[in-house]
Amino acid sequence: MTMVLIAAIAFVGSHFILSHPLRASIVGRTGEAAFLGLYSLVAFATLGWLAMAYRAAPETAMLWPVGDALWAVATLVMLLAAILLMGSFVGNPAMPDPTGRNTAPAEARGVYAITRHPMMWSFALWSISHILVYPMAAGIIVALAMLVLALAGAALQDRKKEALKPALWREWEARTSYWPFAAIVAGRARFGRFGAHTLAGGVLVWLVATWAHIPLAGWAAGIWRWVP
Repeated sequence: MTMVLIAAIAFVGSHFILSHPLRASIVGRTGEAAFLGLYSLVAFATLGWLAMAYRAAPETAMLWPVGDALWAVATLVMLLAAILLMGSFVGNPAMPDPTGRNTAPAEARGVYAITRHPMMWSFALWSISHILVYPMAAGIIVALAMLVLALAGAALQDRKKEALKPALWREWEARTSYWPFAAIVAGRARFGRFGAHTLAGGVLVWLVATWAHIPLAGWAAGIWRWVP
């Protein structure tokens, strides 16, 4: 279990160190392409280490009982996570824009009305749902590592974008929210207007990903727990 914790710290810590305090100096010396190669290498290496440590960790007792109620909550949370993930691939101003456009969308729609960090929150919701239904020590460590990486990474992305593109990002922040549904509650965004790729793609990913637990993990997840 100690090795799982060390690997999790290495995975999360290396992401933050390379992405923020060391990025400028490394890019200045090696160039952007070499930095991305180093970043990817470290990410895959530490993720592989974490995966191997997790597989080698002993099974421990569940920290709380897990019944159908918790499974139902986790299943719905994972559906929202899948929708956020699929919606994040289209119209995301946080993604590199090959056209060089320096303006934010005129209005936050779909998943961006929910949060300006839909991809990061999809990973965070994945973590939360897995903690709910698989509260074993090693699993909680891995899920918490992903949760910290996603939510702290989203907050740090805001600071980075504010420095790199202050006009664009301040404008986008005024229309959206870091926390899910906060902009809708505050009246800065309206719920709805999801694209077909978001809803249909999200449902498809949700169904396939939860079904994949059967051949990969040996137990059913999501709605497949209740499908004969």
